[in-house]
Amino acid sequence: MKKTALALAICGLPLVVNAASAPSQEEMWQIIQQQQKEIERLKADQKVADSKINATADAVEKTATVASWASRTTIGGYGEHHFNHFKNKDDQVDAHRFVIYVGHQFSDTVRFFSEVEIEHGFVEDTSDGSGPGELEIEQAYIAWDFTQGQTLTMGQFLIPVGIINETHEPDTFYGVERNNVESAIIPATWWETGAMLSGEILPGFNYNLAVHSGLAIDPTGNGAVRGGRQKSAKATAEDFAYTGRLVYNAISGLELGATYQYQADVTQGAAEGEATFYELHARYQIANLTLTALTAEWDIDGATFAANGSDKQEGSYLEASYKITPKLGVFVRQSQWDNLASSAADTEIEQFDAGINYWLTPTVVVKADFADQVNAKGDAVNLGLGWSF
Repeated sequence: MKKTALALAICGLPLVVNAASAPSQEEMWQIIQQQQKEIERLKADQKVADSKINATADAVEKTATVASWASRTTIGGYGEHHFNHFKNKDDQVDAHRFVIYVGHQFSDTVRFFSEVEIEHGFVEDTSDGSGPGELEIEQAYIAWDFTQGQTLTMGQFLIPVGIINETHEPDTFYGVERNNVESAIIPATWWETGAMLSGEILPGFNYNLAVHSGLAIDPTGNGAVRGGRQKSAKATAEDFAYTGRLVYNAISGLELGATYQYQADVTQGAAEGEATFYELHARYQIANLTLTALTAEWDIDGATFAANGSDKQEGSYLEASYKITPKLGVFVRQSQWDNLASSAADTEIEQFDAGINYWLTPTVVVKADFADQVNAKGDAVNLGLGWSF
């Protein structure tokens, strides 16, 4: 009996203890409220953590995007300063050119290239356009490699002609000034807006075919081709021009080039002026010796051009250059050109140039040369500094 009572007492002990320790309803409500507050705090902390994670992810993504854009964008340029000591006119110092390139690779097959240039130090706003300098966009185009070895260029680009027109950074050629034949007859630097196909048609044979804006030569003046460049500045486009070039370079050190252009009216409606143009050049490098020959000619049908002798404009030059050391080179050049070749008067200009180039680095050059013209009007001693990057 005593054992039974003791057992019952022992079994009932937890109930008594639990009854004694169980919280009241008020205490239970307080516990629930505290737990709810803790849950809300944890939720808030989680939101903060998620927000920080998302912000970090966005920053990483933006950084990656900027880094990707920057890695696909290139900046370059070139510039040159000249001093010209003339025999028959005032000497001259000229901040001749300052050029910036900006390019961007949109994809493996689509890219952009641009060239912005300031000429002669600064641009002055004058009503008659007689300010000393120019600010101009020389190139701004999209190039699309639409298939292996074939490219479509669209926009404003340099005409594929001659040697200087497409590659005219000062560290790439001899002489302080660009040669007169390519400046007066071709006329470099010459750019237009249009579309151009380029590529390789056979091993060693490369081509360009372009349709683009044309020249607008004033036939009532001296008819010079250089003055007809419209530079894509609200250019009159009554008549487009068509240009084709073929270059052969399969033999090491040799380049042979031929360019042909046709324009139905180089006056853009001002007068009769159907024009054809051709240019031929050869360049051969043998060790440190480079030999260059170029000839170019315009034939313009039109009574006004014929009257002043500008219906035929032509020029050619021969140049030999030699690298004495990797940094020091010398050159000689003989050239003649005539923008009034059909005139009864003797209007041809002949010039002999000789000089040196010294490259401080492969793309920074110091130049010196002298020019001797047969009629002595253009005799000069020239000094130059040029760079590209």
